[in-house]
Amino acid sequence: MTSPDLHPSPSGDRGDPPGTAPADDRISVLIADDQPIVLRGFSAVLRAQPDLTVVGTAPDGARAVRLARETHPDVALLDIRMPEMNGIEAARRILETESTKVIMITTFDLDDYVYDALTAGASGFLLKDVRANDLAEAVRTVARGDALLAPKITRRLIAEFSRQRRPLPDGSPLTPREAQVLRLIAQGLSNAEIAAGLVVTEHTVKTHVARLLAKLGLRDRTQAVIHAYESGLVVPRR
Repeated sequence: MTSPDLHPSPSGDRGDPPGTAPADDRISVLIADDQPIVLRGFSAVLRAQPDLTVVGTAPDGARAVRLARETHPDVALLDIRMPEMNGIEAARRILETESTKVIMITTFDLDDYVYDALTAGASGFLLKDVRANDLAEAVRTVARGDALLAPKITRRLIAEFSRQRRPLPDGSPLTPREAQVLRLIAQGLSNAEIAAGLVVTEHTVKTHVARLLAKLGLRDRTQAVIHAYESGLVVPRR
């Protein structure tokens, strides 16, 4: 019998509204949080979306890892602070074997663990008081491969944490144009804004972004921002 606090959710269960797209066409989501009210609330919000499906929930990091390896979710929402295993370690272990995108959940907008969560491979993070529509859109954003920063947690926070890190060695493999694009990413500009500023097509910018991520071995734009600060390519404003 399945434990009530760790349960895969097969497609078509009563949590999924009628008339939804086939499970293969929907974004599968795993949610892990030790607060039952958050777990139920997030699950209800996401199950109400026609393009999303919740494949399981877990109350701690250890069971989240096990469930992720069973269900292979597209996106995992992991609370940073959980018993048994915290969300950061859970993210590391999930990303070792899965192509899952990870969104970290935190109560505090200045959580000391935020930076470590991002460097562990998370694609972004959200506050627990996120609005329902923003929660669903966050899952879609990360599933597309884009980075996600909650409105209250900006690049200023990443810059603050980066001040405490030692700059990386010189010898960047990037071309001057790729380095320029990375600087603009670190400033929070979208591909469209970068294209307008450089007077090139958005497709060209996407190509530069893909190449610089590959050269630097980075998962997404969020890690690109961190790299830009760590390497000294971008200097935080004081």
